[in-house]
Amino acid sequence: MPEGPSIVLLREAAAKFKGKTVREVSGNSTLDLACLQGRRVRAVRSWGKHFLLEFSHVTLRIHLMMFGSWRIDERKETPARVSLRFDNGELNFYTCSVKLIAQPLDEVYDWRSDVMSDLWDPRLARRRLKSMPDVLVCDALLDQTLFSGVGNIIKNEVLFRIRVHPANHVGDVPPRKLAELVRQAREYSFDFLEWKRGFELKKHWQVHTRRTCPRCGGLVSKVHMGTTHRRTFFCPVCQIDYRVLPLPPAAKKRTRARPAAQRGAGKAVR
Repeated sequence: MPEGPSIVLLREAAAKFKGKTVREVSGNSTLDLACLQGRRVRAVRSWGKHFLLEFSHVTLRIHLMMFGSWRIDERKETPARVSLRFDNGELNFYTCSVKLIAQPLDEVYDWRSDVMSDLWDPRLARRRLKSMPDVLVCDALLDQTLFSGVGNIIKNEVLFRIRVHPANHVGDVPPRKLAELVRQAREYSFDFLEWKRGFELKKHWQVHTRRTCPRCGGLVSKVHMGTTHRRTFFCPVCQIDYRVLPLPPAAKKRTRARPAAQRGAGKAVR
């Protein structure tokens, strides 16, 4: 699934269509997109994993889901879900979710939760994290209301960077580590963007899809973890599991009993 930085690259590439008029609309989308023909693009925007073409009366939202792709000024052999032709080129989307948004975008999106946005608010992210102590950190990072744009690769790499085991609950993680998690969610996303722009992203992966830990040389674990059962790669040696560490007396009093379903971190597949 394309993550936030990849959508930023799409936004940059499609910026040439800002101010241009849609001359022709085609594709196999079941949505009636005829209302876009003859309309001028007011803005090319993104929020997390959503690509947005804003017109005066409506916004076209594209979500590339797991296997979606795009092409500018060229086409794939497979039929496009949406194809927009302008005087200066064409924009094609494949295997994606398509939606028309009638409301003003500021009413639909909280730009403060987009890790790639200039309006990103880390203090808001920390407050929201503290309000969900029983959520696994691997799930929290994928929550688009907290970290819009963060996907599975960024999740795995951020947790490895800060040495936090993905099966920890948010409430188990020390405050300084939660602050580090929030900071790295954004910093790693911009590293991802630069590596992706330079066609060298995979060589920088430390733990995602790896077999051995670059720190200790031990085996990397792969588990389908969390509510979405996404592939989670981590080092069981280098990444701290705060659940098994002895807690000070004051912390023990604050720790709430969790349902058995929440105590299960996931099903190991390796």
